[in-house]
Amino acid sequence: MLMSDAPARIAHIGVAVRSITEALAFYRDVLGLTAAPETGADGAAIVSVPFGDVELELLEPRDAEGPIAKFLARRGPGIHHICIRVSDLDAALDRCRAAGYRLVDDAPRRGAGGHRIAFVHPSATAGVLLELTESANDAA
Repeated sequence: MLMSDAPARIAHIGVAVRSITEALAFYRDVLGLTAAPETGADGAAIVSVPFGDVELELLEPRDAEGPIAKFLARRGPGIHHICIRVSDLDAALDRCRAAGYRLVDDAPRRGAGGHRIAFVHPSATAGVLLELTESANDAA
């Protein structure tokens, strides 16, 4: 378990797309959802679409050498990562290290929206890139 105080929950699902404009059309025109304003991180433009407590992040590369561009080149559009919200990111990373799980980020860093994040390598999680983030009040 990644948290000691409360169960972990999904914060968002990151989807790599070639064009946010094209991908957003489905969510806007078919499902009637409204996207948040564009932000950016790690060489990608990011637009979040809310689905209740979970968001869908559409990730469009802005840097040809960034992780989203590389993902698209290797695998094409699709789910890039799942983000799990934890109450204590540092403690979760300590537990990952103690259990021998490979981390992409050894220490938390700032991601989109200023949130503290860290990625767990897919080799540790059955092939799924996991992003860990803290509670909604972690952007201080």
